[in-house]
Amino acid sequence: MSTIWIENLTFAYPGSADSVFENLNLQLDSDWKLGLVGRNGRGKTTLIRLLLGELEYRGRIRSSVEFEAFPRPVAEPARPAGDVLRALCPATPEWAWLRELSLLEVAPEALEQPFNALSEGERTKVLLAALFLNEGRFALIDEPTNHLDARAREKVSAYLRRQRGFLLVSHDRRFLDGCVDHILSLNRSDVELRGGSFSAWFSDFERRQEAERERDERLRRDIGRMKQSSRRTAGWADKVEASKTGAADKGYVGHKSAKMMKRAKAIEARQQRAIEQRSELLRNAEAAGELKLSPLAHHSDVLAAFEGVVVRYGARSVNAPVAFEVRRGERIALDGGNGSGKSSLLKLLLGEPIAHEGSVRTVSGLIISYVPQNTGELRGDLRAFVRERSVDESLFKAILRKMGFERAQFERELREFSEGQKKKVLLARSLCERAHLYVWDEPLNYIDLYSRIQIERLILEFAPTMLFVEHDAAFREKAATRIVRL
Repeated sequence: MSTIWIENLTFAYPGSADSVFENLNLQLDSDWKLGLVGRNGRGKTTLIRLLLGELEYRGRIRSSVEFEAFPRPVAEPARPAGDVLRALCPATPEWAWLRELSLLEVAPEALEQPFNALSEGERTKVLLAALFLNEGRFALIDEPTNHLDARAREKVSAYLRRQRGFLLVSHDRRFLDGCVDHILSLNRSDVELRGGSFSAWFSDFERRQEAERERDERLRRDIGRMKQSSRRTAGWADKVEASKTGAADKGYVGHKSAKMMKRAKAIEARQQRAIEQRSELLRNAEAAGELKLSPLAHHSDVLAAFEGVVVRYGARSVNAPVAFEVRRGERIALDGGNGSGKSSLLKLLLGEPIAHEGSVRTVSGLIISYVPQNTGELRGDLRAFVRERSVDESLFKAILRKMGFERAQFERELREFSEGQKKKVLLARSLCERAHLYVWDEPLNYIDLYSRIQIERLILEFAPTMLFVEHDAAFREKAATRIVRL
């Protein structure tokens, strides 16, 4: 066991007026399985980079244990995966690699393949195995679930549960619950550290916020009543003071006026204390305004149909024949392992030239809104992005504000956004579009918990017709009306 000390840590990116961290103090144990949570742009990846010494800061970080990051770059990705492992873990015997990979359900033959020929999920598992084969280090794991299918997420979560200690950034509720024993939350106004599962922390956080909302409402009503009482009492005091003119007993009238003024001042003091109490409430309440969507209604009941579709990569078929219809009002989730052709089926629906057998039919006049899996298309600034895609700028920015964007971020280049912020840009564009069918490919990659809940509520309220791929099991179970398994 080692202690990691963070003392008076202050950091701001060059050119930014706002600090990401201001006099942060933490004491962490290297044996903890620590889940790091918070909204996109709150500083989770920044904290990892600070621990790794990649950024200059004020304050001090002390630790007797070395840090190692995930993901890490692979110098020569065309080499066999076994050679990549040897380079990352030169002191580890081969039997130990095979043991770790078997726990992650990676076949030994994968070590003979070029690393860049492995699926995204297999690459993730190989790099995670390398991370923990280097013993005596504290692992800093940033978003390992992206590109992992549902089964792989369960397997990786169980694998992490076996490990001794790490810091893990993830927004997948079930994944976190499966492997962490402490939560470090980067809130709006402070940083909170507590033991237990993610669900226990989140339930407690919501209970506290609800109690603060109720207390805030009571104080607001009390302040309103005190304002009225203060105005009324001050008015009476003024009238009494004015009545001194011509009064027979000016001393009595003056005493009465002073007494009323004293009462008015006491009410004002109570009112000020109530205002100060309100200012201490809801400082960590996450702004999660309700999102809206305006889907188009198509006259046809069946909007699209897949008939015996088999996706082909060269001479290889990647899935058994798929046959299903997308009916108006349905929300269909495609479920299958990595490389089973889910994204390819979505792209076939969009008309992209992908080798396949069978047919994909869509009704005449069908309008589709698409959210791609990757954010690589994002360039320039938000204003240019909006203009190029003919999106209503005011509506687009209003949606981003509801999803946690600060106004200052609207002036930044898209390349400076975190991956979660980039994904929100793509989602906000889709939410601005009126469409008959919404096709979303892993829309929640890098997206924070609060935004996931917003999107769940949006889908349930406005019931758009959807075809989507998403490996967050909690989200999929709430959002989908039907699951098509590949």
